[in-house]
Amino acid sequence: MGENESSVPDPSQQDKKMAYHKVNADQRAQGHSPYLDNDELQATALELEWDMEKELEEPGFDHFRLDGAVQRHLGNSQSPDLDLEPIQPSSSPKGRFQRLQEDPDYISHYTRQAPKSNRCSFFQILKVFCTALILFIFGIVIGYYARKKCPSPPSSQEPNTPHIYHEILKEIKAENIQQIYRDLLQFPREDDVDIAMEILVQWTSQGLEDVRLVNYSVLLDLPGSSSNTVTLKNSGECFYPSGQQCNRETKTLHNQDLLYSYAAYSAKGTLEGELVDIQYGTVEDLIRIQAITNVTKKIALLKLGQSPLLYKLSLLEDAGFGGVLLYVDPCDLPKTTDLTDKAFMVSLNSGGDPSTPGYASIDGSYRQNRLNLTTLLVQPISAILAKKLISLPEDTVQQDRCIPLQLPATGKKIISLNIQSVTTYKTVSNVIGYLKGSVFPDRYVIVGSHHNGLNTYGGQEWASSTAIITAFIQALMLKVKRGWRPDRTIVFCSWGGTSFGNIGSYEWAEDLKRVLQRNVVAYVSLHNPVRGNSTLHPVASPSLQQLAAESQSFNCVEKSRCPGSNVSSVQIQGDSDYFINYLGVPVTQFSYEDVKTSENSSFLCEALFPVHTRKTEELDPSFSLHETIAKLTGQVTLQIASEPVLPFNALDIALEVQNSLKGSEADIPQLLAVASRLRDTAELFQSDEMRPANDPKERAPVRVRMLNDVLQSLEKSFLVHRAPPGLYRNILYRLDERTSQFSVLLEATEHCKLHQSNETLQAALSEVLNSINSAQVYLKAGLDVFETTLAGRK
Repeated sequence: MGENESSVPDPSQQDKKMAYHKVNADQRAQGHSPYLDNDELQATALELEWDMEKELEEPGFDHFRLDGAVQRHLGNSQSPDLDLEPIQPSSSPKGRFQRLQEDPDYISHYTRQAPKSNRCSFFQILKVFCTALILFIFGIVIGYYARKKCPSPPSSQEPNTPHIYHEILKEIKAENIQQIYRDLLQFPREDDVDIAMEILVQWTSQGLEDVRLVNYSVLLDLPGSSSNTVTLKNSGECFYPSGQQCNRETKTLHNQDLLYSYAAYSAKGTLEGELVDIQYGTVEDLIRIQAITNVTKKIALLKLGQSPLLYKLSLLEDAGFGGVLLYVDPCDLPKTTDLTDKAFMVSLNSGGDPSTPGYASIDGSYRQNRLNLTTLLVQPISAILAKKLISLPEDTVQQDRCIPLQLPATGKKIISLNIQSVTTYKTVSNVIGYLKGSVFPDRYVIVGSHHNGLNTYGGQEWASSTAIITAFIQALMLKVKRGWRPDRTIVFCSWGGTSFGNIGSYEWAEDLKRVLQRNVVAYVSLHNPVRGNSTLHPVASPSLQQLAAESQSFNCVEKSRCPGSNVSSVQIQGDSDYFINYLGVPVTQFSYEDVKTSENSSFLCEALFPVHTRKTEELDPSFSLHETIAKLTGQVTLQIASEPVLPFNALDIALEVQNSLKGSEADIPQLLAVASRLRDTAELFQSDEMRPANDPKERAPVRVRMLNDVLQSLEKSFLVHRAPPGLYRNILYRLDERTSQFSVLLEATEHCKLHQSNETLQAALSEVLNSINSAQVYLKAGLDVFETTLAGRK
C-alpha cells in the first residue's frame, strides 16, 4: 500500500509541483538574457527563494528542496526535464505571481499581506509634495525681496552697431583732451618710470580693469657731460652742432638742446678728414662721388630725407667713409617751419635693446657687447652750420625760390669731429591696459601710443599721443560701465624708449612673441598724431585701406579739414615697426601733417628736434585736430574689435601686389602669373566667403571664426627673410608716396648699378615670388577648408 501510495502521486501535489515548475522555468528563461551579469542572476535567485518560501509554507511541500532549484537555475539551465513551451517569461516578479494566480489549477491557501511600505506610500508622497510646495513658495518670497533690495544686474550685451560706436565717440571732446594734455606736462619727469606710473594711475582712475607696468633693463646710448663739436680746420673755428661757436658764451642756449644734438649708438671718438658733399646719399650720388675721388675715411655731408637713414648709412659704410655730418635742407621743410638754427637727435638703432638682438631683455638674458651699431662717427648739425661749413651765405632764398644747399666744386674743406656719448643700462617702462572682449577674448586689437622721458626732445608729441589714447579710454569705459563690451580684447599700450629705437615695444613683443603671433588682430598707431595742421595723412596696410577710408566720413570735427584723404601703404615711424615687420599684423595710423614742399621730404620725421611746450598748442589751439584723430582712431578700433567678421579686405592686398609689379624693371612672367592667381583666389574668397559671412542670416559661428583666422594671418605671408637696413621686411609697404614698386626690388635694382652684379636682384625676386605664392596657397587652402566643411554638413 505504501508502495502504491508512493507510486501514485496526489493530484493536489501534482498541481502545486507544476506551479513550482512554472516559476522555476520562468527564472531559467530569464537567466538566458545576455544583459544580466552574475550579480543580477544571484540577486534574482535569492528573491525567488524568498518568494517560494512564503508560497510553500504549508504541509506537503517540505520535501521540495529550494536550494536545489536555485542550483539548477544557476548552473544547469539547460536541463531537458522541464517543458518550457506553455509558459512565457515575464519581465517582473509581479508578472510571475500574476501568472501563478491566473493558472486554472492553482489554488492559493492563504492571502499575503501587502508590504508595510505599500500601505504608507500615499502618505509619503503627500508629505514630499507638501514639502516641495512650501519650499517653492518660500523661494519666490526670498527672490522677490532680494530683487527689490539688490541692484539690478547689468543689462544684456547690446549689439554692436554704428549707433553704439557713435554713443562712445561723442564722449570724446577737445576740451577733455586738452586738460589731460596739460595735466601730463605738469607732472615732473625724472625718468621713464615716473611718467609711466603717472599714465598707469590715469588709466586706472578711468576704470580700466587690468593695467600693468612692464619694465625692461636695456642698453641706452646717452649724451656725455659736454657737447659734441665740429671744427673747421681751414679756419680753426670750433662749432657746437647748433652752429654756435665753442668759444662764445652759451647761456642763451638750452643746455639740454646742446647735449641731445647727437646720434644715439654712433661710433665714438675723434676723426679728421676731408668733407665730401654727397647730397641725399643715393646710389647715383655715390657713383658720382666715387668716380672723382677716393672716399676712404672721409667725412660725408649728408642730407636727411628721400630714403631711410639706416639704409643710406649702410651704403656709406660699405663705401669706406669714416664719418657723417647729417642735416636737413631748409628747402625740404614746410615754409611755416623754421628749424635752420636747430640741430636734432637721431637713433641708429633699428629696433629693440641692442644688447639682446632678437630676444627680450628679461632677467638672465645674455647681453652682447654692442656699444656701437656702426663704424661711422655720425653727428647731426643745423642747417646754419652746414652753410658755414660750405661757405655759403645764410640767406639762400631768392625771389620766393629756395636754393638747395650744395658744396662748391672748388676748395677742399678739412673737418675734425669729436663725438662722445655714454652707454649705460637704464629701465624702460611700458604701460599695458586690457579691456577684455566678451566673445573672442583671445583676439587682441592693440592701440599704441608712447611716452617720452627724453627731456624736450621729440617735443610734446608724446603728450598729444598719450592724451588722445587716455580720452578714448575715458569714453570707452563710460559705455563699459553700462554693460557693453567689445567682442575682442582691446589692449592699450604706452611705450617707453621710443626715441632710442622703439625699444619698449620691441622688448614687450619679443617677450610675448608666440602669444602675439597667434592672437593679435590689428595694431592702431597713435605715434605723433599732430605734427602739423595742414592735411590729414592716413596710412594703412592694404587689408585695412578700405576701412580707413570709410572711417574718415564718420568723424570730422571740421569737414573742410578732412575731405577724404587718400590712404596709402607706406613706411611709417614709431612703435608699429615690430608688429609690421616681425608679426605681419595689419596696421593703421591717422596723423595731421604740413604739406610736403618737395619729393625729398620723406623720412624727415626720423629727426627729433627740440620743440618746447607751446609748440603743440600753437599747431592746434582748440585741440580740434586732436579730437578728430581720437575719433578716427576710436572708430577704426571699435569696428575691428566688435564686428563679427573682421573688416579686412583680401582683394585689396591682391590689387596692391599687382600695382607694385606694374612698370617694374623686374617684369618677369612668373611674378605676373602668380600675382594673377592671387587676385583670382582673392576674388573667389571675397565673393564666396566674405559676402555670405557678412549676412547675419547666413552667418555660422564656426565658419566666421575660420574666416577671421584666414584674414588675420594673410599679411604674414609677405614677410621676407632679409631686407636692407631701414627697409621694411613686409613688402606690402612702399618706401613713400612717390614709389609704387616693392621697396626690396627697387633697392636690389640700385644695388646692381653700384656693384655690377645681379645676384642681389635674383635673390630679391625669389623672395617676392615666394611671398606672393605663399599668400595664394594660404588663401586657396582656406577656401578648400570651407568647401570641405560645407560638404561635410550637407
